[in-house]
Amino acid sequence: MGESVAEATITNWLKEVGDRIEVDEAVLEIATDKVDSEIPSEVSGVLVEKLFQKDDLVQVGQTLGIIETEGGAVGVAQEAPTSAAPAVEAVAKTVEHAREFVAAPAAVIPSVAPVGVQAVEGEPQDYTHSEKFFSPLVRNIAKEEGISVAELESIAGTGNEGRVTKNDLLDYIKNKVNAPVAAAPAPVAPAVPQPQVVTPSAVEVPQQAPSVQPTTQNPQPKAAPVSVNGQDEIVEMDRMRKLIAGYMVQSVQTSAHVQSFIEVDVTAIWDWREKNKNAFEKREGEKLTFTPIFMEIVAKALKDFPMMNISVDGDYIVKKKNINLGMAAALPNGNLIVPVIKNADQLNLLGMAKAVNDLGNRAKAGKLKPDDTQGGTYTVTNVGTFGSVFGTPIINQPQVGILALGAIRKVPAVIETPEGDFIGIRKKMFLSHSYDHRVVDGALGGSFVKRVAEYMEAFDENRSF
Repeated sequence: MGESVAEATITNWLKEVGDRIEVDEAVLEIATDKVDSEIPSEVSGVLVEKLFQKDDLVQVGQTLGIIETEGGAVGVAQEAPTSAAPAVEAVAKTVEHAREFVAAPAAVIPSVAPVGVQAVEGEPQDYTHSEKFFSPLVRNIAKEEGISVAELESIAGTGNEGRVTKNDLLDYIKNKVNAPVAAAPAPVAPAVPQPQVVTPSAVEVPQQAPSVQPTTQNPQPKAAPVSVNGQDEIVEMDRMRKLIAGYMVQSVQTSAHVQSFIEVDVTAIWDWREKNKNAFEKREGEKLTFTPIFMEIVAKALKDFPMMNISVDGDYIVKKKNINLGMAAALPNGNLIVPVIKNADQLNLLGMAKAVNDLGNRAKAGKLKPDDTQGGTYTVTNVGTFGSVFGTPIINQPQVGILALGAIRKVPAVIETPEGDFIGIRKKMFLSHSYDHRVVDGALGGSFVKRVAEYMEAFDENRSF
């Protein structure tokens, strides 16, 4: 998933228990904050168990499911092991240790009557007739331990939608075996010492890292709003839109947003691009847009003002060594994503153009990797793409600044020359700089955007690409 990615959310299982899976065939889809990815199988076999359900949060390296192959079972993980052998051994130990853990107390304390509904001895249990869903592993453990259907249904599950997980069942069995039971008065007999159940690491039930669970075991989903007039359409936000909404609210609540605006004459940049864009595309095979030109200038200004290339961590300021520029991009579905150009200050105009085009094309095609959106230190958003003259963008946390590029317009302007002033047609745009007033004052925030404007207006029309 990339060095900076620690966890992801399961968004969809592409295979169901019992389905045949081929090598490199996608088994499920997962998502980080903004990027979706498919997890392929490294083996051929049959999916026999899902260890996590849709919407569960999983850690990189965790086993997500079990695939049965001709040689045994192996795990499907976010970060595959170097070989199948460790996974096979781990699965075998998990099952064996679980059985030892739950079977040992029952064997040494046969006289204790467990609390709960008991199955009639010898009566086969058919868990498939239950209205609740139980995974194959849960059903197998329940069958071996003699848990009835009614008893299994009475267990409060902590899994997705209240499902009973393996750990829920093991905890229930352990507590049931050790639970005290009121008995009729009987002649006093020598007390049989209660054997101490020792669970060293060698036989401890391996625990899965828990997914983020709500405070209640069975939370009731919030009811969808109802159209009052019967004509309004109610549409639930997709996962990415929910994440974006959460980030925007968090940013506004975290940073004290302040904006500075400045108008800049970009006639020199406009004319240079018009003169060179065809030759650039013919020679380099890349389209020359305004974005890489502006990104190159922003990276240069950040080197002049390193205190704009920082983040805030509590009461501490983290000064970033690298200049990694986020490039806000609108997706075809209307959502927003911010791929990052790493070490932007080290790229020339050609390198910047290639990076901008590559990230932009892969963002539209949904082929960004998780690392492509990580590690940004400052963000630029082009609101002028949609005709906006300027805007007040929200800071991309934990950064402290974001620059909005307005639409380039042909406007009448006063032109100062040694021979005097006159009116001419110029290409101008507005720069809108939002910054975090907790650590960036008006002098720094205003000076930075002014420096960007100065570099734009001083652009060399005779430069090469």
